Amino acid sequence: MSTESAVAGATTIGPGPRVVAIGETMAMMRSGTVGSLAHLPSVDISLGGAESNLAIGLRRLDVPVAWVSRVGDDPLGTRVTREIRAEGVEVHCAIDPTRPTGLMIKSRPTGTTTRVDYYRAGSAASALTAGDLPTGLIEQADVLHLSGITPLLSPTAHATNVAAVQRAAAAGTLVSLDVNYRSRLGSREHLAELLGEILERVDILFGGPEELSILAPGVAEDDHRGLLRALAVDGRQVVAKLGADGGAAVAGAAVPVGGHASLAGGAAVPTGGEIVEAPGHRVAVVDTVGAGDAFVAGYLSAQLDGLDVPARLARANACGALACTTPGDWEGAPRPADLDALLGGGAADPVSR
Repeated sequence: MSTESAVAGATTIGPGPRVVAIGETMAMMRSGTVGSLAHLPSVDISLGGAESNLAIGLRRLDVPVAWVSRVGDDPLGTRVTREIRAEGVEVHCAIDPTRPTGLMIKSRPTGTTTRVDYYRAGSAASALTAGDLPTGLIEQADVLHLSGITPLLSPTAHATNVAAVQRAAAAGTLVSLDVNYRSRLGSREHLAELLGEILERVDILFGGPEELSILAPGVAEDDHRGLLRALAVDGRQVVAKLGADGGAAVAGAAVPVGGHASLAGGAAVPTGGEIVEAPGHRVAVVDTVGAGDAFVAGYLSAQLDGLDVPARLARANACGALACTTPGDWEGAPRPADLDALLGGGAADPVSR
């Protein structure tokens, strides 16, 4: 098995990566027009994956970032690594000669709906192991970013996440987790069990209310403030992605009952913590897939820039909104000039209201 890394052909710009993201990126086939794939004559080829979407979003915001994964020894794997590297992301990717690159197919059956089908069982990334984590990479970063997708791919992929978190905790690297639940990969209960193994070491937790409720089942899905308070333990930041309604966040001040592990059962006693909320932006929506990843990239970049929680949410909301105005999972991730234009610092407003 060969490996593409910072030593062997990856693009490294400026200092070492401040953020390390680990997870599967798939080749993507997507329809360019509205209609069922049962009838459309052609599709375009791109790529998509929550962690690489985030990595690209961070890099466009001038944050040095690395992505760790596996792809197959096939043309689609070559395309995945080439595209991510072209965005300035530092690539650490094993080339698996026996397993294929995962595939996702995205279509628009109607003008108002999007369908995504995954073909990732037995993919190269499902065979991720702790041995795929480069020595020193996590330890030298400010943030390790993971998602709830990877642990559902396979037991070894889950073990890779656990090993990465252990290394981050030992080095004092912050751990960021986006729940990013994919129902086709496993049940909510199974994901809660897997994430419960690392939750006590998560410093920044992201998710939609329905995702956060996986980790606090005693709180109603539509009570995002209750979910924030229940999960904000011992200084942990919890950030709720509220879609068109924007976002909300709280820095932890809850006291767990019986230790951190009890969070998976919803047993936490809230003791305070100011909840900050920020409204979303009205935009002409083209494609919402990937907007949550752009939101997280905006929030993390603002934290790394030393901004306070309201400013982090403001940037996150702007990034999520702009991502919705362009087709594709990552192509619409904004650059600083795009944010300036949306937030009033530029001459032109790229958003239709």
